Amino acid sequence: MKPIFKNAFLKTRRLLPLMMAVASLAATAHAAAPGITGPIFNLTAAPSYLTQPDGQAIYSWGYGCNGAPTGYAPAGISGSFCNSMQVPGPTLIVKEGDTVTVTLTNNLPAAAGNTSILFPGFQVCAGTLSGSTCTPAGGVSGLVTQEAAANGGTVTYQFKATTPGTHAYYSGTQSDLQIEMGLFGALIVLPANTPAVCGAVATSGSGPGSGGLPILNGVASGNNVAAQAYWGENDYRLAAAAYNNTKTCYDREYLFQFSEMDPAIHDQALAQVQQCSAANAPVPCSLHVPTEPYRPAYFMINGRSMPDDMDSNYAVEYPHQPYNGNPHMHPGEMVLLRIIGQGRWQHPFHEHANHVRILARDGNLILAPDGTSLAGPALFTTTTTPGLAMDGIFYYTGRGLNWDMYGHNPGSVDLNAKLTCTPDSEGYNTGAPTAINYFEWCQDHNKPLQTAPFGDVASGGPVTLPDPNILVNGAWFGGSPYLGPDATTRATFGNCTGANKTTSCGGTGTTPPSGTIANSPTGEAGFAFMWHSHNEREITTNNAFPGGMMMMMLIDSREFAIDESK
Repeated sequence: MKPIFKNAFLKTRRLLPLMMAVASLAATAHAAAPGITGPIFNLTAAPSYLTQPDGQAIYSWGYGCNGAPTGYAPAGISGSFCNSMQVPGPTLIVKEGDTVTVTLTNNLPAAAGNTSILFPGFQVCAGTLSGSTCTPAGGVSGLVTQEAAANGGTVTYQFKATTPGTHAYYSGTQSDLQIEMGLFGALIVLPANTPAVCGAVATSGSGPGSGGLPILNGVASGNNVAAQAYWGENDYRLAAAAYNNTKTCYDREYLFQFSEMDPAIHDQALAQVQQCSAANAPVPCSLHVPTEPYRPAYFMINGRSMPDDMDSNYAVEYPHQPYNGNPHMHPGEMVLLRIIGQGRWQHPFHEHANHVRILARDGNLILAPDGTSLAGPALFTTTTTPGLAMDGIFYYTGRGLNWDMYGHNPGSVDLNAKLTCTPDSEGYNTGAPTAINYFEWCQDHNKPLQTAPFGDVASGGPVTLPDPNILVNGAWFGGSPYLGPDATTRATFGNCTGANKTTSCGGTGTTPPSGTIANSPTGEAGFAFMWHSHNEREITTNNAFPGGMMMMMLIDSREFAIDESK
Protein backbone atom coordinates (compact mmCIF):
# COMPACT_ATOMS: atom_id res chain seq x y z
CA MET A 1 0.00 0.00 0.00
CA LYS A 2 1.24 3.50 -0.81
CA PRO A 3 1.77 5.71 2.24
CA ILE A 4 -0.64 8.62 2.63
CA PHE A 5 1.33 11.42 4.22
CA LYS A 6 -1.42 14.02 4.66
CA ASN A 7 -5.07 14.28 5.44
CA ALA A 8 -6.79 15.30 2.23
CA PHE A 9 -9.65 17.02 4.03
CA LEU A 10 -7.30 19.21 6.02
CA LYS A 11 -5.34 20.15 2.90
CA THR A 12 -8.56 21.08 1.06
CA ARG A 13 -9.77 23.11 4.01
CA ARG A 14 -6.47 24.99 3.99
CA LEU A 15 -7.10 26.16 0.43
CA LEU A 16 -9.99 28.42 1.42
CA PRO A 17 -8.14 31.04 3.45
CA LEU A 18 -5.21 30.90 1.05
CA MET A 19 -7.42 31.80 -1.89
CA MET A 20 -9.37 34.48 -0.01
CA ALA A 21 -6.49 36.22 1.75
CA VAL A 22 -3.59 35.85 -0.58
CA ALA A 23 -2.00 39.05 0.63
CA SER A 24 -0.95 37.29 3.82
CA LEU A 25 0.89 34.42 2.14
CA ALA A 26 4.36 35.86 1.95
CA ALA A 27 4.53 36.41 5.69
CA THR A 28 5.50 32.75 5.99
CA ALA A 29 6.60 31.60 2.53
CA HIS A 30 9.20 33.27 0.37
CA ALA A 31 11.26 32.07 -2.54
CA ALA A 32 14.73 32.51 -3.97
CA ALA A 33 16.93 30.31 -6.14
CA PRO A 34 18.40 27.98 -3.51
CA GLY A 35 20.79 25.17 -4.34
CA ILE A 36 24.14 23.59 -3.57
CA THR A 37 27.53 24.99 -4.55
CA GLY A 38 30.32 23.28 -6.42
CA PRO A 39 32.21 22.83 -8.57
CA ILE A 40 32.41 19.26 -7.18
CA PHE A 41 29.14 17.41 -6.64
CA ASN A 42 28.43 13.91 -5.37
CA LEU A 43 24.91 12.87 -6.35
CA THR A 44 22.73 9.81 -6.11
CA ALA A 45 19.71 8.60 -8.04
CA ALA A 46 17.25 6.99 -5.64
CA PRO A 47 13.54 6.24 -5.11
CA SER A 48 11.09 7.77 -2.65
CA TYR A 49 7.58 9.31 -2.50
CA LEU A 50 6.37 12.80 -3.41
CA THR A 51 3.43 14.26 -1.54
CA GLN A 52 0.50 15.94 -3.25
CA PRO A 53 -2.20 18.27 -1.89
CA ASP A 54 -4.89 15.62 -2.41
CA GLY A 55 -3.21 13.46 0.22
CA GLN A 56 -1.52 11.06 -2.18
CA ALA A 57 2.13 10.08 -2.12
CA ILE A 58 3.47 9.23 -5.57
CA TYR A 59 6.31 6.75 -5.98
CA SER A 60 9.11 8.58 -7.82
CA TRP A 61 12.82 8.66 -8.55
CA GLY A 62 15.07 11.66 -8.13
CA TYR A 63 18.62 12.91 -7.89
CA GLY A 64 19.95 13.82 -4.45
CA CYS A 65 23.12 14.35 -2.45
CA ASN A 66 25.52 11.51 -1.67
CA GLY A 67 26.69 12.93 1.65
CA ALA A 68 26.86 16.56 2.73
CA PRO A 69 27.31 19.02 -0.15
CA THR A 70 30.15 21.51 -0.30
CA GLY A 71 27.78 24.30 0.66
CA TYR A 72 24.41 25.94 0.11
CA ALA A 73 23.50 29.16 -1.66
CA PRO A 74 22.26 31.78 -1.28
CA ALA A 75 23.65 32.36 2.19
CA GLY A 76 21.14 32.74 4.98
CA ILE A 77 18.41 30.39 3.78
CA SER A 78 17.31 28.62 6.95
CA GLY A 79 16.96 24.87 7.36
CA SER A 80 18.81 23.94 4.17
CA PHE A 81 19.04 20.23 3.44
CA CYS A 82 19.85 17.92 0.55
CA ASN A 83 18.53 14.40 0.97
CA SER A 84 19.54 11.39 -1.09
CA MET A 85 16.51 11.90 -3.33
CA GLN A 86 14.61 15.03 -4.25
CA VAL A 87 12.49 16.38 -7.12
CA PRO A 88 13.70 18.47 -8.80
CA GLY A 89 17.25 17.32 -8.19
CA PRO A 90 19.62 19.64 -6.34
CA THR A 91 20.15 22.95 -8.09
CA LEU A 92 23.87 22.95 -8.95
CA ILE A 93 25.44 26.42 -8.64
CA VAL A 94 28.84 27.07 -10.24
CA LYS A 95 30.79 29.94 -11.79
CA GLU A 96 31.67 30.49 -15.40
CA GLY A 97 35.03 28.87 -16.12
CA ASP A 98 34.76 26.24 -13.38
CA THR A 99 35.67 22.65 -14.16
CA VAL A 100 32.54 20.95 -12.91
CA THR A 101 32.78 17.39 -11.57
CA VAL A 102 29.63 15.38 -10.94
CA THR A 103 29.90 11.85 -9.56
CA LEU A 104 26.64 9.93 -9.79
CA THR A 105 25.86 6.78 -7.77
CA ASN A 106 22.98 4.66 -9.02
CA ASN A 107 20.82 3.71 -6.04
CA LEU A 108 17.69 3.07 -8.07
CA PRO A 109 16.01 -0.34 -7.75
CA ALA A 110 18.01 -3.04 -9.55
CA ALA A 111 15.18 -3.58 -12.02
CA ALA A 112 15.50 0.03 -13.21
CA GLY A 113 18.90 -0.77 -14.70
CA ASN A 114 21.36 1.96 -15.63
CA THR A 115 20.93 5.69 -15.17
CA SER A 116 22.85 8.79 -16.19
CA ILE A 117 22.84 12.59 -16.43
CA LEU A 118 22.91 14.74 -19.55
CA PHE A 119 24.13 18.35 -19.39
CA PRO A 120 22.86 19.87 -22.65
CA GLY A 121 24.97 22.67 -24.07
CA PHE A 122 28.26 21.53 -22.55
CA GLN A 123 31.06 19.32 -23.83
CA VAL A 124 30.86 16.58 -21.20
CA CYS A 125 33.54 14.02 -20.46
CA ALA A 126 32.32 10.82 -18.81
CA GLY A 127 35.58 10.46 -16.92
CA THR A 128 38.50 12.81 -16.32
CA LEU A 129 38.97 15.96 -18.37
CA SER A 130 42.50 17.25 -18.97
CA GLY A 131 42.48 20.19 -21.33
CA SER A 132 40.53 18.88 -24.31
CA THR A 133 41.40 15.24 -23.57
CA CYS A 134 38.76 13.01 -21.98
CA THR A 135 39.92 9.87 -20.19
CA PRO A 136 36.93 7.54 -19.62
CA ALA A 137 36.54 6.28 -16.07
CA GLY A 138 33.74 4.17 -14.66
CA GLY A 139 30.31 3.84 -16.07
CA VAL A 140 28.90 1.56 -18.73
CA SER A 141 28.00 2.03 -22.36
CA GLY A 142 24.88 4.07 -22.86
CA LEU A 143 23.66 6.91 -25.01
CA VAL A 144 27.27 8.09 -25.10
CA THR A 145 30.14 5.65 -24.58
CA GLN A 146 31.00 5.22 -20.88
CA GLU A 147 28.23 7.57 -19.76
CA ALA A 148 25.86 5.59 -17.53
CA ALA A 149 26.05 4.24 -13.99
CA ALA A 150 25.06 0.58 -13.55
CA ASN A 151 22.91 -0.40 -10.60
CA GLY A 152 25.00 0.15 -7.47
CA GLY A 153 27.78 1.67 -9.55
CA THR A 154 29.06 5.17 -10.23
CA VAL A 155 30.01 7.35 -13.14
CA THR A 156 31.83 10.70 -13.14
CA TYR A 157 31.16 13.58 -15.50
CA GLN A 158 33.44 16.56 -16.02
CA PHE A 159 32.91 19.66 -18.13
CA LYS A 160 33.84 23.32 -18.33
CA ALA A 161 31.08 25.72 -17.29
CA THR A 162 31.53 27.77 -20.44
CA THR A 163 28.08 29.34 -20.69
CA PRO A 164 26.50 31.47 -17.93
CA GLY A 165 22.79 31.36 -17.24
CA THR A 166 20.18 28.77 -16.40
CA HIS A 167 20.45 25.23 -17.76
CA ALA A 168 18.60 21.94 -17.36
CA TYR A 169 20.09 18.56 -16.53
CA TYR A 170 18.25 15.25 -16.75
CA SER A 171 18.57 11.53 -17.29
CA GLY A 172 19.90 10.35 -20.64
CA THR A 173 18.89 6.73 -20.03
CA GLN A 174 15.40 5.49 -20.96
CA SER A 175 14.42 9.14 -20.74
CA ASP A 176 10.71 8.67 -21.41
CA LEU A 177 10.48 6.77 -18.11
CA GLN A 178 13.30 8.19 -16.00
CA ILE A 179 12.51 11.87 -16.57
CA GLU A 180 8.83 11.15 -15.93
CA MET A 181 9.82 9.49 -12.66
CA GLY A 182 11.62 12.69 -11.58
CA LEU A 183 15.26 12.48 -12.69
CA PHE A 184 15.85 16.13 -13.64
CA GLY A 185 17.24 19.32 -12.12
CA ALA A 186 18.77 22.74 -12.79
CA LEU A 187 22.32 23.98 -13.30
CA ILE A 188 22.98 27.70 -12.72
CA VAL A 189 26.23 29.13 -14.07
CA LEU A 190 27.04 32.55 -12.63
CA PRO A 191 28.98 35.02 -14.82
CA ALA A 192 32.70 35.23 -14.18
CA ASN A 193 32.62 39.02 -14.33
CA THR A 194 29.82 41.03 -12.73
CA PRO A 195 29.19 44.36 -14.48
CA ALA A 196 30.48 47.20 -12.30
CA VAL A 197 27.34 49.25 -12.99
CA CYS A 198 25.26 46.81 -10.93
CA GLY A 199 26.78 48.00 -7.69
CA ALA A 200 26.18 51.72 -8.12
CA VAL A 201 23.67 54.23 -9.44
CA ALA A 202 24.05 54.33 -13.20
CA THR A 203 23.75 57.29 -15.48
CA SER A 204 20.80 57.72 -17.78
CA GLY A 205 20.51 55.05 -20.44
CA SER A 206 22.86 52.50 -18.86
CA GLY A 207 20.55 50.91 -16.31
CA PRO A 208 19.07 47.44 -16.49
CA GLY A 209 16.14 48.58 -18.57
CA SER A 210 18.04 50.19 -21.42
CA GLY A 211 18.36 48.61 -24.82
CA GLY A 212 15.78 45.89 -24.54
CA LEU A 213 13.36 46.27 -21.63
CA PRO A 214 10.25 48.28 -22.42
CA ILE A 215 10.58 50.95 -19.72
CA LEU A 216 12.75 51.97 -16.74
CA ASN A 217 15.57 53.24 -18.96
CA GLY A 218 18.16 55.06 -16.92
CA VAL A 219 17.10 53.57 -13.57
CA ALA A 220 19.95 51.64 -12.01
CA SER A 221 19.83 48.50 -9.95
CA GLY A 222 21.94 50.43 -7.45
CA ASN A 223 18.88 52.48 -6.45
CA ASN A 224 17.04 49.33 -5.42
CA VAL A 225 20.12 48.14 -3.53
CA ALA A 226 20.11 51.42 -1.60
CA ALA A 227 16.40 51.09 -0.85
CA GLN A 228 16.77 47.51 0.35
CA ALA A 229 19.68 48.48 2.59
CA TYR A 230 17.71 51.37 4.09
CA TRP A 231 14.83 49.09 5.03
CA GLY A 232 17.14 46.41 6.44
CA GLU A 233 16.76 43.76 3.75
CA ASN A 234 19.43 41.16 3.09
CA ASP A 235 20.69 40.30 -0.37
CA TYR A 236 19.70 36.79 -1.47
CA ARG A 237 20.86 37.03 -5.07
CA LEU A 238 23.31 34.47 -6.40
CA ALA A 239 25.00 37.28 -8.35
CA ALA A 240 24.34 40.91 -9.26
CA ALA A 241 23.72 40.09 -12.91
CA ALA A 242 22.58 37.06 -14.87
CA TYR A 243 25.26 37.60 -17.51
CA ASN A 244 28.32 39.76 -18.05
CA ASN A 245 26.12 42.47 -19.52
CA THR A 246 24.99 45.66 -17.79
CA LYS A 247 21.45 45.12 -19.05
CA THR A 248 21.06 41.84 -17.14
CA CYS A 249 21.40 43.30 -13.63
CA TYR A 250 18.63 42.27 -11.24
CA ASP A 251 17.44 42.71 -7.65
CA ARG A 252 15.76 39.37 -6.87
CA GLU A 253 15.67 35.99 -8.52
CA TYR A 254 13.47 32.91 -8.60
CA LEU A 255 13.86 29.50 -10.23
CA PHE A 256 10.77 27.71 -11.54
CA GLN A 257 10.91 24.19 -12.96
CA PHE A 258 7.67 23.01 -14.54
CA SER A 259 6.80 19.33 -14.74
CA GLU A 260 3.83 16.98 -14.75
CA MET A 261 3.19 13.41 -13.56
CA ASP A 262 1.04 10.57 -14.82
CA PRO A 263 0.36 8.51 -11.66
CA ALA A 264 -0.47 5.44 -13.73
CA ILE A 265 3.12 5.29 -14.96
CA HIS A 266 4.46 5.69 -11.44
CA ASP A 267 2.11 3.01 -10.10
CA GLN A 268 3.16 0.64 -12.86
CA ALA A 269 6.84 1.27 -12.14
CA LEU A 270 6.29 0.55 -8.44
CA ALA A 271 4.35 -2.63 -9.19
CA GLN A 272 7.08 -3.95 -11.46
CA VAL A 273 9.83 -3.03 -8.98
CA GLN A 274 7.98 -5.01 -6.31
CA GLN A 275 7.51 -7.96 -8.67
CA CYS A 276 11.22 -7.98 -9.49
CA SER A 277 12.00 -7.92 -5.77
CA ALA A 278 9.88 -10.98 -5.04
CA ALA A 279 11.56 -14.25 -4.18
CA ASN A 280 10.25 -15.96 -7.31
CA ALA A 281 11.19 -13.12 -9.70
CA PRO A 282 13.00 -14.11 -12.89
CA VAL A 283 16.70 -13.32 -13.18
CA PRO A 284 17.44 -10.93 -14.74
CA CYS A 285 14.29 -8.89 -14.09
CA SER A 286 13.85 -5.48 -15.66
CA LEU A 287 11.13 -2.87 -16.01
CA HIS A 288 8.91 -2.61 -19.05
CA VAL A 289 6.69 0.34 -18.16
CA PRO A 290 4.55 1.77 -20.97
CA THR A 291 4.72 5.57 -21.10
CA GLU A 292 1.91 5.98 -23.64
CA PRO A 293 -0.89 6.88 -23.54
CA TYR A 294 0.18 9.79 -21.37
CA ARG A 295 -2.44 11.24 -19.01
CA PRO A 296 -0.83 13.41 -16.33
CA ALA A 297 -2.95 14.27 -13.30
CA TYR A 298 -0.40 16.29 -11.29
CA PHE A 299 1.12 19.55 -12.51
CA MET A 300 3.98 20.93 -10.48
CA ILE A 301 6.23 23.93 -9.98
CA ASN A 302 9.55 22.92 -8.40
CA GLY A 303 8.15 19.50 -7.57
CA ARG A 304 5.14 20.84 -5.66
CA SER A 305 1.53 21.60 -6.56
CA MET A 306 -0.45 24.57 -5.28
CA PRO A 307 -0.83 25.30 -2.34
CA ASP A 308 2.24 23.32 -1.28
CA ASP A 309 4.45 25.38 -3.60
CA MET A 310 3.69 28.44 -1.44
CA ASP A 311 5.11 26.87 1.70
CA SER A 312 8.69 27.75 2.55
CA ASN A 313 11.84 26.40 0.98
CA TYR A 314 13.18 23.37 2.85
CA ALA A 315 9.92 22.89 4.76
CA VAL A 316 10.21 19.73 6.85
CA GLU A 317 6.88 18.37 5.58
CA TYR A 318 8.41 18.04 2.11
CA PRO A 319 11.64 16.07 2.68
CA HIS A 320 11.94 15.24 -1.03
CA GLN A 321 10.53 18.49 -2.47
CA PRO A 322 12.69 21.23 -0.92
CA TYR A 323 12.07 24.10 -3.36
CA ASN A 324 9.01 26.35 -3.39
CA GLY A 325 7.43 28.89 -5.73
CA ASN A 326 6.36 32.21 -4.21
CA PRO A 327 7.78 35.32 -5.93
CA HIS A 328 7.80 38.47 -3.85
CA MET A 329 8.98 41.95 -4.74
CA HIS A 330 8.75 45.70 -4.26
CA PRO A 331 7.61 48.08 -7.02
CA GLY A 332 10.38 48.77 -9.52
CA GLU A 333 12.63 45.88 -8.59
CA MET A 334 14.12 43.96 -11.48
CA VAL A 335 13.29 40.31 -10.84
CA LEU A 336 15.18 37.58 -12.68
CA LEU A 337 13.01 34.58 -13.51
CA ARG A 338 14.88 31.35 -14.27
CA ILE A 339 12.42 29.04 -16.04
CA ILE A 340 12.86 25.43 -17.18
CA GLY A 341 10.44 23.03 -18.83
CA GLN A 342 11.27 19.67 -17.29
CA GLY A 343 8.32 17.53 -18.35
CA ARG A 344 6.96 16.17 -21.62
CA TRP A 345 4.33 18.87 -22.22
CA GLN A 346 4.50 22.55 -22.99
CA HIS A 347 2.96 24.66 -20.24
CA PRO A 348 1.63 28.14 -21.14
CA PHE A 349 2.45 29.84 -17.84
CA HIS A 350 1.08 33.35 -17.36
CA GLU A 351 2.73 35.86 -15.03
CA HIS A 352 -0.02 38.37 -14.18
CA ALA A 353 0.75 42.10 -13.80
CA ASN A 354 3.36 42.39 -16.57
CA HIS A 355 5.05 40.64 -19.45
CA VAL A 356 8.37 38.83 -18.99
CA ARG A 357 11.22 40.20 -21.07
CA ILE A 358 13.31 37.22 -22.17
CA LEU A 359 17.05 37.72 -21.80
CA ALA A 360 18.38 34.36 -22.94
CA ARG A 361 17.52 30.79 -23.84
CA ASP A 362 19.72 27.92 -22.68
CA GLY A 363 22.38 30.38 -21.63
CA ASN A 364 22.46 32.22 -24.96
CA LEU A 365 21.83 35.95 -24.65
CA ILE A 366 19.45 37.26 -27.30
CA LEU A 367 21.24 40.34 -28.60
CA ALA A 368 20.54 42.98 -31.22
CA PRO A 369 22.92 43.42 -34.17
CA ASP A 370 24.98 45.94 -32.17
CA GLY A 371 26.11 43.02 -29.99
CA THR A 372 25.17 44.62 -26.65
CA SER A 373 21.50 45.65 -26.68
CA LEU A 374 18.99 43.00 -25.62
CA ALA A 375 16.53 41.81 -28.23
CA GLY A 376 14.52 39.11 -26.48
CA PRO A 377 10.73 39.15 -26.78
CA ALA A 378 8.29 40.34 -24.11
CA LEU A 379 6.11 37.30 -23.42
CA PHE A 380 2.52 37.34 -22.19
CA THR A 381 2.97 33.67 -21.26
CA THR A 382 6.32 31.97 -20.80
CA THR A 383 5.61 28.80 -22.72
CA THR A 384 7.85 26.20 -21.11
CA THR A 385 9.13 23.96 -23.89
CA PRO A 386 10.36 20.57 -22.62
CA GLY A 387 14.09 20.71 -21.99
CA LEU A 388 14.34 24.45 -22.64
CA ALA A 389 15.69 26.88 -20.05
CA MET A 390 15.22 30.62 -20.27
CA ASP A 391 16.07 33.70 -18.25
CA GLY A 392 13.80 36.72 -18.17
CA ILE A 393 13.20 39.97 -16.30
CA PHE A 394 9.90 40.81 -14.62
CA TYR A 395 8.95 43.92 -12.68
CA TYR A 396 5.87 45.71 -11.35
CA THR A 397 5.49 49.46 -10.88
CA GLY A 398 1.75 50.13 -10.78
CA ARG A 399 2.09 52.32 -13.83
CA GLY A 400 -1.23 53.31 -15.37
CA LEU A 401 -3.54 52.25 -12.52
CA ASN A 402 -5.08 55.75 -12.63
CA TRP A 403 -5.26 55.92 -8.85
CA ASP A 404 -2.75 56.40 -6.06
CA MET A 405 -2.00 52.96 -4.69
CA TYR A 406 -0.25 54.46 -1.64
CA GLY A 407 -3.33 56.36 -0.38
CA HIS A 408 -1.62 59.78 -0.33
CA ASN A 409 -3.42 62.93 0.78
CA PRO A 410 -1.54 66.25 0.90
CA GLY A 411 -3.99 67.58 3.49
CA SER A 412 -3.31 64.80 5.96
CA VAL A 413 -1.65 65.08 9.33
CA ASP A 414 0.14 61.83 8.53
CA LEU A 415 3.59 62.65 7.12
CA ASN A 416 3.68 59.45 5.10
CA ALA A 417 0.45 60.51 3.42
CA LYS A 418 2.10 63.78 2.35
CA LEU A 419 5.09 62.29 0.53
CA THR A 420 5.82 63.95 -2.78
CA CYS A 421 6.32 62.28 -6.14
CA THR A 422 8.99 63.87 -8.33
CA PRO A 423 9.00 62.20 -11.75
CA ASP A 424 12.22 61.22 -13.42
CA SER A 425 12.58 61.26 -17.21
CA GLU A 426 10.28 58.26 -17.40
CA GLY A 427 7.71 59.45 -14.89
CA TYR A 428 8.78 57.50 -11.80
CA ASN A 429 9.69 58.72 -8.31
CA THR A 430 13.23 57.35 -8.40
CA GLY A 431 15.12 60.26 -6.87
CA ALA A 432 14.36 59.17 -3.29
CA PRO A 433 15.22 55.46 -2.88
CA THR A 434 14.59 55.60 0.87
CA ALA A 435 11.01 56.87 0.49
CA ILE A 436 8.06 54.55 0.97
CA ASN A 437 6.78 55.55 -2.45
CA TYR A 438 10.07 54.98 -4.25
CA PHE A 439 9.24 54.07 -7.86
CA GLU A 440 5.70 55.44 -7.63
CA TRP A 441 4.21 56.31 -11.03
CA CYS A 442 3.82 60.06 -10.50
CA GLN A 443 0.95 60.60 -12.94
CA ASP A 444 -1.26 58.69 -10.49
CA HIS A 445 0.00 60.48 -7.37
CA ASN A 446 -2.90 61.79 -5.20
CA LYS A 447 -5.53 60.40 -7.55
CA PRO A 448 -8.39 58.92 -5.51
CA LEU A 449 -9.79 55.48 -6.09
CA GLN A 450 -12.87 55.56 -3.87
CA THR A 451 -15.90 57.77 -4.28
CA ALA A 452 -16.45 57.82 -0.51
CA PRO A 453 -13.43 56.37 1.27
CA PHE A 454 -13.39 55.39 4.93
CA GLY A 455 -10.19 57.08 5.90
CA ASP A 456 -7.49 59.62 5.33
CA VAL A 457 -7.61 59.82 1.55
CA ALA A 458 -9.34 62.27 -0.73
CA SER A 459 -12.72 61.32 -2.20
CA GLY A 460 -14.05 61.62 -5.70
CA GLY A 461 -12.70 58.51 -7.36
CA PRO A 462 -14.56 56.22 -9.74
CA VAL A 463 -14.98 53.20 -7.43
CA THR A 464 -17.33 52.47 -4.56
CA LEU A 465 -15.83 49.76 -2.38
CA PRO A 466 -17.90 47.63 0.03
CA ASP A 467 -18.67 49.22 3.38
CA PRO A 468 -15.98 47.79 5.71
CA ASN A 469 -18.53 47.66 8.50
CA ILE A 470 -20.59 45.04 6.68
CA LEU A 471 -19.43 41.76 8.14
CA VAL A 472 -20.83 39.76 5.24
CA ASN A 473 -17.55 40.63 3.45
CA GLY A 474 -16.00 37.96 5.63
CA ALA A 475 -13.22 37.69 8.15
CA TRP A 476 -10.65 37.44 5.36
CA PHE A 477 -11.72 40.63 3.57
CA GLY A 478 -8.60 42.83 3.40
CA GLY A 479 -10.63 45.98 2.81
CA SER A 480 -7.99 48.44 1.70
CA PRO A 481 -6.92 48.92 -1.91
CA TYR A 482 -3.73 50.69 -0.84
CA LEU A 483 -0.21 49.33 -0.85
CA GLY A 484 1.63 48.73 2.41
CA PRO A 485 0.69 48.59 6.08
CA ASP A 486 1.10 52.34 6.54
CA ALA A 487 -1.14 53.18 3.59
CA THR A 488 -3.65 50.58 4.68
CA THR A 489 -3.83 52.05 8.17
CA ARG A 490 -4.29 55.57 6.78
CA ALA A 491 -7.07 54.40 4.50
CA THR A 492 -9.20 52.67 7.11
CA PHE A 493 -11.91 53.75 9.50
CA GLY A 494 -10.20 55.52 12.39
CA ASN A 495 -10.17 58.89 14.15
CA CYS A 496 -12.00 60.60 11.31
CA THR A 497 -14.88 63.09 11.28
CA GLY A 498 -17.02 64.82 8.70
CA ALA A 499 -19.05 63.49 5.83
CA ASN A 500 -18.19 59.90 5.07
CA LYS A 501 -15.46 60.25 7.73
CA THR A 502 -12.98 61.66 5.22
CA THR A 503 -11.65 64.64 7.18
CA SER A 504 -9.59 65.23 10.33
CA CYS A 505 -8.13 61.74 10.31
CA GLY A 506 -5.18 61.17 12.58
CA GLY A 507 -3.77 58.22 10.76
CA THR A 508 -4.63 55.87 13.63
CA GLY A 509 -7.08 53.70 11.77
CA THR A 510 -8.51 50.64 13.43
CA THR A 511 -10.58 47.70 12.30
CA PRO A 512 -12.47 47.26 10.11
CA PRO A 513 -11.25 46.55 7.51
CA SER A 514 -7.56 46.27 8.41
CA GLY A 515 -6.68 44.09 11.35
CA THR A 516 -8.82 41.19 10.18
CA ILE A 517 -7.65 37.62 10.65
CA ALA A 518 -5.31 37.73 7.67
CA ASN A 519 -4.46 41.41 7.25
CA SER A 520 -2.88 43.08 10.24
CA PRO A 521 -2.57 46.87 9.92
CA THR A 522 0.97 46.67 11.34
CA GLY A 523 2.11 43.76 9.17
CA GLU A 524 2.21 43.08 5.49
CA ALA A 525 -0.49 44.53 3.26
CA GLY A 526 0.42 43.90 -0.33
CA PHE A 527 -1.05 43.15 -3.72
CA ALA A 528 -1.33 39.55 -4.86
CA PHE A 529 -1.34 38.45 -8.48
CA MET A 530 -2.03 34.87 -9.44
CA TRP A 531 0.64 33.27 -11.61
CA HIS A 532 -0.73 30.15 -13.24
CA SER A 533 -0.90 27.92 -16.27
CA HIS A 534 -3.28 29.07 -18.98
CA ASN A 535 -4.20 25.46 -19.58
CA GLU A 536 -7.18 25.15 -17.23
CA ARG A 537 -6.61 21.50 -16.45
CA GLU A 538 -3.11 22.31 -15.25
CA ILE A 539 -4.44 24.43 -12.38
CA THR A 540 -6.04 21.34 -10.85
CA THR A 541 -4.63 18.58 -8.67
CA ASN A 542 -5.95 15.24 -9.84
CA ASN A 543 -8.77 17.16 -11.57
CA ALA A 544 -9.72 19.11 -8.43
CA PHE A 545 -9.49 22.92 -8.49
CA PRO A 546 -7.57 24.83 -7.19
CA GLY A 547 -4.16 23.23 -7.44
CA GLY A 548 -1.47 22.34 -9.92
CA MET A 549 0.65 24.97 -11.63
CA MET A 550 -0.44 27.98 -9.66
CA MET A 551 1.21 30.34 -7.19
CA MET A 552 0.92 33.91 -5.97
CA MET A 553 3.21 36.81 -6.81
CA LEU A 554 3.17 39.38 -4.02
CA ILE A 555 3.93 43.11 -4.19
CA ASP A 556 4.76 45.09 -1.05
CA SER A 557 5.77 48.67 -0.45
CA ARG A 558 9.20 49.43 0.93
CA GLU A 559 8.39 49.49 4.63
CA PHE A 560 7.78 45.73 4.52
CA ALA A 561 11.15 43.97 4.50
CA ILE A 562 11.04 40.84 2.35
CA ASP A 563 12.94 38.07 4.08
CA GLU A 564 13.82 35.29 1.64
CA SER A 565 15.38 33.16 4.38
CA LYS A 566 12.07 31.83 5.71
